[in-house]
Amino acid sequence: VQLQASGGGLVQTGGSLRLSCAASRSIFNINDMGWYRQAPGKQRELVATQTSGGSSNYADSVRGRFTISRVNAKNTVYLQMNSLTPEDTAVYYCNARITVVNTKDYWGQGTLVTVSS
Repeated sequence: VQLQASGGGLVQTGGSLRLSCAASRSIFNINDMGWYRQAPGKQRELVATQTSGGSSNYADSVRGRFTISRVNAKNTVYLQMNSLTPEDTAVYYCNARITVVNTKDYWGQGTLVTVSS
């Protein structure tokens, strides 16, 4: 599966952005889809994931501010980001985790989010 992330940009502190991740095929039965981010000089970290059953998981740093959603009919996953702070500045990557016999991760190309103070 190929993933195309979009929606990043420059926003001021307190602003909002919505990221989109379009998959090349149906996401209906993809076990987990989510967003990760990597800030300069830091390791990639989980932001939010959602299972095919609709259960969501968020990093403590974004819980209450970010919302992940899957629209299966559009093969798209969204990340609504509100109340952004400079600490949210990072490249955001879309992820699809598929488990058949083994688990394999698929990654999008990343979209840059910059939050100015």
